[in-house]
Amino acid sequence: MLVLHIDKSHCCHLQHNHHYAKLVYAASYNSRLYSRPFIEYFEETPMMVAVLTYMGYGILTIFGYLRDFLRHWKIERCHIAREKEEQKDFVPLYQDFENFYTRNLYMRIRDNWNRPICSVPGAKMDLMERATYDYNWTFEYTGRVVQDVINLGSYNYLGFAENTGPCADSAAEVTMKYGVGVASTRQEIGNLDRHEEMEKQVARFLGVESAMAFGMGFATNSMNIPALVGKGCLILSDELNHASLVLGARLSGSTIRVFKHNNMQSLEKLLREAIVHGQPRTRRPWKKILIVVEGIYSMEGSIVRLPEVIALKKRYRAYLYLDEAHSIGALGPRGRGVVDYFGLDPCDVDVMMGTFTKSFGAAGGYIAGKRELIEYLRSHSHSAVYATSMSPPVVEQIITSMKCIMGEDGTTIGSERVQQLAENTVYFRKRLREMGFIIYGNNDSPVVPLMLYMPAKIGAFGREMLKRNIGVVVVGFPATPIIESRARFCISAGHSKNMLDQHEFTRRRGVQLLIVYQWQAYLSGAGCY
Repeated sequence: MLVLHIDKSHCCHLQHNHHYAKLVYAASYNSRLYSRPFIEYFEETPMMVAVLTYMGYGILTIFGYLRDFLRHWKIERCHIAREKEEQKDFVPLYQDFENFYTRNLYMRIRDNWNRPICSVPGAKMDLMERATYDYNWTFEYTGRVVQDVINLGSYNYLGFAENTGPCADSAAEVTMKYGVGVASTRQEIGNLDRHEEMEKQVARFLGVESAMAFGMGFATNSMNIPALVGKGCLILSDELNHASLVLGARLSGSTIRVFKHNNMQSLEKLLREAIVHGQPRTRRPWKKILIVVEGIYSMEGSIVRLPEVIALKKRYRAYLYLDEAHSIGALGPRGRGVVDYFGLDPCDVDVMMGTFTKSFGAAGGYIAGKRELIEYLRSHSHSAVYATSMSPPVVEQIITSMKCIMGEDGTTIGSERVQQLAENTVYFRKRLREMGFIIYGNNDSPVVPLMLYMPAKIGAFGREMLKRNIGVVVVGFPATPIIESRARFCISAGHSKNMLDQHEFTRRRGVQLLIVYQWQAYLSGAGCY
């Protein structure tokens, strides 16, 4: 059986929608590891688009420096994008170019972020309207509310972020009994019976021996990786791993080596070198070799090639740390993440990490695995020892939503939502591709990056979508490579087909409208700021 993985290794040309798109392509033959074809799309940036993108950033940079020069000599009247006079005697808070980029490039499109919502972040939401009179440096609320905005930005994959239904009712009951906070750590007076039940529920859900929960998803990675590895250990990290994984690896003091995204040849090369050469200078064997990957990569929409990672891990006797922040609940026929998606044994993953902030509509994260691992972390993890316990209503939200997914609530609501999410994901990706848009990632990934490329398109796209009552997340440099700016859509089981159809930018004129917005913004990109 031919298993396809399209990544940045080899090139081919595929005909699609009556035009040729240059795709990066790689193939792997291994029928034992995959039960179905594994296909992902990553189009290379067209040369003309790349050139125009660099030109756009170049023009913005030149005009920024020119305006800074004119401000210095009191010629430029607009002094918004410069430090105040009373700040001149202080040491600059930011580096020169970072400060320049923030003032002259980021401020142009700052209105696309931090928009305050005033409703439940469900399939639709309400936004507070705001206006700026100083070129996005400050915002004022107009008092009006933009209602029924289609929410394509929240990680509400299964639609459990809601204020009605069994989850909300259970959370309300627990609030009345336990209150909203514990005001202590788990090791002191903050360990509730609901915490114990939640961890047992998580272990059953994942099919492992034991699990423990933490109040913050980011800290679950950054505080637990240092407890697992240290000096004399080697971490092999995917180049696109989340910032929390990167921070945790750095805090551990371990040696870090990065392999190309989802590239098993690159990973195996590093594993071989680690076994053959050992530690630098001393040549002693590494104490531990830890492979760190994610289930779904939130900027690329790609799914980890987990069967191959596990095979390499077993062959070279390494350990595997799997971050399922975006994949747990969102992948697999039973909603149990990327392990369920590939039909693998959870015991093959040494450290299973995930968050409750997305598919479960709650907050916090978990570590799961063998009982010995969890007992070790209970006494050695800084996040477990020093962090305040999770809020009781949040714990109840997790328990109720997880029981719903597992069918333990006596209904089929959970399984129906998992199925609906899968159908919405396939449909949405298919329609965008048919319309000619360049999208990244796996067909089964609910994270859908749509490529924008040019800097002026970032702001124009976000504003024009909001005019059509569609809330999206736009991302640019430095969060992405400079020529790979994008809009990132997150599909939910709460989205109906009509909502997804409405997003198709008036369907027949979608591509034409996007091009018009692009060039209008591009030509006015050097306007007064």
